[in-house]
Amino acid sequence: MIAAMRLLDALQKVLILFILTALLRGSTLPPAEQTEKVRAFTRDVEFDYVSWTLEALGIKFQQLALGSAHYIPESQRNQIVRDYLHLVAEIQQTTSRLNDIYADPGITNPQQASQEIRRKLDGLHDRHAKLAPLAEAILQDQTATIVADLDIALAGQSIPPVLYHSTPLPLALIVSPREVIRLDENISLLADLSLEQQVDLEEQVDNTIDVSSLVVGIGGVGVYPTMVMQTTDLNWLAEVVAHEWVHNFLSLRPLGVNYFTSPELRTINETTASIAGKEIGRALIERYYPELLPPPPPELPPSAPPTPAPEPPAFDFRAEMRQTRVTADALLAEGNIEEAEAYMEARRAVFWEKGYHIRKINQAYFAFYGAYADLPGGAAGEDPVGAAVRAFRLQSPDLAAFLRQISWITSFEQLLGLVNPSD
Repeated sequence: MIAAMRLLDALQKVLILFILTALLRGSTLPPAEQTEKVRAFTRDVEFDYVSWTLEALGIKFQQLALGSAHYIPESQRNQIVRDYLHLVAEIQQTTSRLNDIYADPGITNPQQASQEIRRKLDGLHDRHAKLAPLAEAILQDQTATIVADLDIALAGQSIPPVLYHSTPLPLALIVSPREVIRLDENISLLADLSLEQQVDLEEQVDNTIDVSSLVVGIGGVGVYPTMVMQTTDLNWLAEVVAHEWVHNFLSLRPLGVNYFTSPELRTINETTASIAGKEIGRALIERYYPELLPPPPPELPPSAPPTPAPEPPAFDFRAEMRQTRVTADALLAEGNIEEAEAYMEARRAVFWEKGYHIRKINQAYFAFYGAYADLPGGAAGEDPVGAAVRAFRLQSPDLAAFLRQISWITSFEQLLGLVNPSD
């Protein structure tokens, strides 16, 4: 009992230290003058991280004090996670049915017609409130085990401890200059802003400050505990939990501390987290939920004739988006801002016709999505930063060595020196 209390006390101190570190990192924000101009429109609809963090920490401390996840056999732990995902799916399906009742023009009294389904939904939410903390604690432990197995931990302990909480995620207002693609602002907004409110906010910011803005949805936030969107896809959940933990890991090192120092460092940070999140998440699924791994490609017998190369897809999203970014960059570099914006809108219509329903493609779109460059092409265009991170991962002996070295990077030039060391 005394040992458990000491462990809990130590974890509390680690949490406090990490929160203070995260707050200090928040001091490296973009220039205050433009930020305040934008916040004149967002202040009333900004997400309250302080309240969310305190509530999430309360849930985590309670779970740590109980320690119930540690006494459950491995087979039951995995089943609890599966039950939780099934419960989330049932909540989503039931909520959709409730929305249909209220949207049905043939139902004159939707409140009365939905009584039974609302009672069911209340019961599902009660079950979720009890099961979610336990499922999260199990996935945290499993992620921490994989981190230790990959030799990323310190003396067998992930630093900071893996903590996440699934929740409706805030939206993000992204702001870029019109004359160049660059992320200047990333302001978190309330999760339940209507589309009409989002569009109105973008128009006010654009017209008043003469910038390019876009409200986007996100899958996770690297606060502490990290915020992760609710999902029924365990592969995606494992990857995002790991991705956001890597952000926490980097926040205690120069690469994370300097996240806002330059666009290049932000891209290095996000690409690193994407690469490591995929590797850690896949390792977790492979160890604990192997039946969910994508099947390996079939092995051909030695005498089999060579398989013809598959035909390229009729519409390659990543290739087309890369070309859109490259052309937009070239037009902006020539000073043709209006032409670049008209071109991006025309390209959006092409994507829409091909089934990719993107609401807006503008400078802010590329400023946000272009930082996630773990795969070649796409919104990053010809940005060399992501390619350098990918090259450095390929030349690193393992994921632990990659993270330990890249976490101390403080400039793109330093990364290039590691990827292409001088003779």
